[in-house]
Amino acid sequence: MVTVDAQGRETKRFCKQAEYFTENLGDDVVLSMISIPDGKFQMGAPKDEEASLEDERPQHLVTIKPFFMSKYPITQAEWRAIATLPKIKHHLNPDPSYFKGDNLPVERVSWHDAHEFCERLSRETGRQYRLPSEAEWEYACRAKTSTHFHFGKTITTNLANYCGQNENIKGVHRQQTTEVGSFPANAFGLCDLHGLVWEWCADYEHEDYQDAPSDGSSWLFDGNSEYRILRGGSWDSFSRFCRSASRFSSDANTIDKEFGFRVVCC
Repeated sequence: MVTVDAQGRETKRFCKQAEYFTENLGDDVVLSMISIPDGKFQMGAPKDEEASLEDERPQHLVTIKPFFMSKYPITQAEWRAIATLPKIKHHLNPDPSYFKGDNLPVERVSWHDAHEFCERLSRETGRQYRLPSEAEWEYACRAKTSTHFHFGKTITTNLANYCGQNENIKGVHRQQTTEVGSFPANAFGLCDLHGLVWEWCADYEHEDYQDAPSDGSSWLFDGNSEYRILRGGSWDSFSRFCRSASRFSSDANTIDKEFGFRVVCC
């Protein structure tokens, strides 16, 4: 873990331990699931957070129950192990990604693809896997922090894979995904939450947080069910879209080389 100052300079580096379990998906493919403790947090961004938007407000207190979240976005090796199993409702392409590599995150998967993956994974393992709620995702990303990013107010391309060109703190634009785990984890033990790939969540699209659930559940009413939420930014996003509070949505059928996902279970 690292923390940085407002200029992106590292101020602290330290190690912590995380509780986790693993799922053996066959052929030496192992899915690591990190324990996320219960707690309360202020979801969204205050009005004085630089680059924040009105869809990130009003800030509201959310209570989260404990759950497990995959340490990384689902990789291409993990995807292939499940995508080749018999379908439940929806066909899955075993090799959909634009950028190829077993340890690269899977991308070019729609929300429906990600949902089918969760259903097949549940059937295979006997545990109930699903996409995270938007509240669970932000709580897990923040890991008890309230700054723009889990490592502080500033992001650099030494800490995440995003489009760092033409920014206040100059960085690189790698122009592709990188292997999961290439950057430091947050305080919960999760990696790659800022940048790399946008991550599908379960929730319907809503314009803001007015009347949003306060119990951490997925917001599956009074919204646009054809569009679903994505979080975290991608390898091709500017830093403002990689903030912990930043939100995006897209048609649930969309496939894009910036879109991936991670899974949770209780």
